[in-house]
Amino acid sequence: MRPPSKSHLDNAPAVKKNSAAPAPETGLPELGREEIFRYSRHLLLPEVGLTGQKKLKNSRVLLVGAGGLGSPAAMYLAAAGIGHIGIIDNDRVDESNLQRQIIHGSKDIGRPKTASARKSIRRINPHIHVMTYDTTLSSANALEIFSGFDIIVDGTDNFAVRYLINDACALLGKPDVYGAVYRFEGQASVFDAKRGCCLRCLMPEPPAPGDVPSCGEGGVLGVLPGIVGCIQAAEVIRLILSDEASLISKLLTFDAWTMRFHTFVVPKNTDCPLCGENPRIRVLTDYEQFCGQRRAPDSVEEISPKALEALLGGGVKPQIIDVRLPEEMEISRFPGAKAIPLKQLARRMNELDPAQDVVFVCKQGDKSAVAVEMLREEGYTGRMLSLKGGLNAWAGEVDASMTAY
Repeated sequence: MRPPSKSHLDNAPAVKKNSAAPAPETGLPELGREEIFRYSRHLLLPEVGLTGQKKLKNSRVLLVGAGGLGSPAAMYLAAAGIGHIGIIDNDRVDESNLQRQIIHGSKDIGRPKTASARKSIRRINPHIHVMTYDTTLSSANALEIFSGFDIIVDGTDNFAVRYLINDACALLGKPDVYGAVYRFEGQASVFDAKRGCCLRCLMPEPPAPGDVPSCGEGGVLGVLPGIVGCIQAAEVIRLILSDEASLISKLLTFDAWTMRFHTFVVPKNTDCPLCGENPRIRVLTDYEQFCGQRRAPDSVEEISPKALEALLGGGVKPQIIDVRLPEEMEISRFPGAKAIPLKQLARRMNELDPAQDVVFVCKQGDKSAVAVEMLREEGYTGRMLSLKGGLNAWAGEVDASMTAY
């Protein structure tokens, strides 16, 4: 398991007239003349005022993920004057990100998302200190990284990390400002185990592998993460100013297609395994096997793109079964593959010939591994293989004309 990397602290030389020396009467940092002018519209609000703006400057907020949700959240928190912003993300900017991840631009393709986000934040507000962690969040480093911040913003796109964030926040007593998007639907909440429910009160365990497609498989309307990320930013600001949030023990849902908002009360579960009266979870656990983070187990036989290419060029060709969603197949098709979406596979098992090897393909190789295990449990007796790395690996190693996504 990878140890935590050292953060990058962007400490630009401070301008003397904007010194952050604590004010004796409040213990909060003073605002310089430039900052007073910058935040003047905040200062006119009774709910913010001068003291509230100093609280924002004194606060430390960590964004887990610099993607669709983290982008608008980071930009608006920086513009609002959050004094210390941390960003953790181990990914690099890809062209497919730019449809929704507005903190990055075309010139950032290939750069670490943390570096790209830091550059954009400093462009928006040079008074902000930015700490970046270009690493994978795990049970080995979450508590150490989270302990240096007041509020954690969940901008991730899979349940594996969401549960890790939720558990770490509950163990440390910190609020988890949650957001999620898929296709046209967005969700937001504030999980604070000290004052209300946590994610496990709503869903005690992560969903089973294959039950919840990721945005990379099901798609997402580009403006949706912007709306949800701004809601998360608003909840962060309210937490800092008033130590309250509108969405504690509530789940907000938004449908961008019908333009409808709904809010549901989520009561604290007294039997919650994490924050209930008799908690059973006392240490962090990684959930890599869930929701798009799943690795093919040793029991699943994989075949590399090059090995499959050689096999297809031989005399006896295997059956190729594409288990992706129909919408994915419109983007890119595997030549000669029969389309059987994963959810239909068990009931269409009779379409396969057990006397002939079958190779399952998907986008990245995770769903195809699930397909092998699923049919094995259903009693299928033929030899089954999963294309390692999926269609994207095939496009990168064998057929450059195929569209990766």
